[in-house]
Amino acid sequence: MQDLIDGLPPLERLAASYAPAATRPLWIGYFALEQRLADAAREGRDAIMIQLRLAWWRDRLGEDAARWPKGEPLLAALGPWNSARDALAGLVDGYEALHVGEEGPAALDAARVGVMAALAQLSHVTDIAPVEQAAREWRGLVPPSLPAPGLPRAMRPLALLRGMALREDGASPLRRFLAAMRLGLLGR
Repeated sequence: MQDLIDGLPPLERLAASYAPAATRPLWIGYFALEQRLADAAREGRDAIMIQLRLAWWRDRLGEDAARWPKGEPLLAALGPWNSARDALAGLVDGYEALHVGEEGPAALDAARVGVMAALAQLSHVTDIAPVEQAAREWRGLVPPSLPAPGLPRAMRPLALLRGMALREDGASPLRRFLAAMRLGLLGR
């Protein structure tokens, strides 16, 4: 698991650190899958190679986690997602649409909203509407609401991602870091 954490970008690593211990593996698995899919579908790759790489992930996520190959650390980290594999498969479809389809980033952003809703359900969050609203704002699908949607502690990483996405880019690195810490600690 530590190798997956070490491979995450700094913002995602920080966001995962603010998740409660019980939900942290869900967040790390999600962030690591995003990283892997982004690499598989990165610009400059042949469209057929992108589709082949994404097809492997789609096939794995279509199977029960008990049937997944044992040697892939990311699949092991995604084990807790077994009942929500469809949301992760939607993420694969979103990456395919982004790079080889006509829908562009809209399909990927919609899939990310679905993943956040699934993550909330896996975290036993009962009110999914604020989670979906915050995820839409994070991805820029809707204008930000004021005040920010109230999110439960299990979804604190989403509060951090949303808040940082809505911040002005002109802030100094120190101000951005302090803002991220405040979002992680307080959720607002």
